[in-house]
Amino acid sequence: MLKVAYSPVYKYQLPEGHRFPMDKYELLPEQLIHEGTLGESNFFHPDLLPEEILLWTHEEGYWSKLRNQTLSRKEITRIGFPMSEKLIQRSRHISMGTTMCAEFALEYGISMNIAGGTHHSFADRGEGFCILNDIAIASNYLLKKQLAGSILIVDLDVHQGNGTASIFEKEDRVFTFSMHGEKNFPLHKEKSSLDIGLADKIEDNEYLRILKRTLPILIDQVNPDFIFYLSGVDVLHTDKLGRLSLTLNGCRERDRFVLQTSKDAKIPIAVSMGGGYSVRLWDIIEAHANTFRMAQEIYF
Repeated sequence: MLKVAYSPVYKYQLPEGHRFPMDKYELLPEQLIHEGTLGESNFFHPDLLPEEILLWTHEEGYWSKLRNQTLSRKEITRIGFPMSEKLIQRSRHISMGTTMCAEFALEYGISMNIAGGTHHSFADRGEGFCILNDIAIASNYLLKKQLAGSILIVDLDVHQGNGTASIFEKEDRVFTFSMHGEKNFPLHKEKSSLDIGLADKIEDNEYLRILKRTLPILIDQVNPDFIFYLSGVDVLHTDKLGRLSLTLNGCRERDRFVLQTSKDAKIPIAVSMGGGYSVRLWDIIEAHANTFRMAQEIYF
């Protein structure tokens, strides 16, 4: 069974006019249930991430500022959200969701989070709408619990996973692969284990050619026993922030290839949704929904 992390707290009420599309966290599960891709039994509601697990990834000083709501104005601006206790709790639920997804993936082969992919969060700070780094937290959980010894993070969001790269810079057991818009945010890129910077306006065929050439080689070289996949849909040509030119079909083929390659290699995979900022909300929902449809088709 496909186990999917979701909680009503994922949809957080931001001030009117804020550009971050929170509606997708409510509409996506509704769409998946409506069309029959998922049923209520597929969903689980993650608890709050325990502080002990959080601190395996994030520094105590940063967590103290979040917990006590004492971030400076500059630090809040860097994150991009107005801070509140409920927002921090939301981040803890999402990170716990990805951590639980990792355990479910070990059992079922795959598990997915309706949210997550907060890869701009560093050990000591947040930025780019990312407060806690859910995939880094889940990776460290697997390592700490000795549930995995070699992890491959496949980050296909349009923005470089700079926080994730920094967190695992000196961790040989985690290989960070980021394939992103070269000229897009963040302007200063961290050093992933492998970075592939893409030119603006790259289309389906070239994007998929690079991915299909790269991922199988990485799996052979890294020999991971677990994969985290950040399936951001901000690669679409309709995205306001992405600057790439993938179609919905191209994005779906990307997901199909990553999931099928992982299944064929018998490597458990946990999927976080990442970004998506298309003008039409329908494009965001449809692209994310395709990832879940593909998971059901390939695994179940």
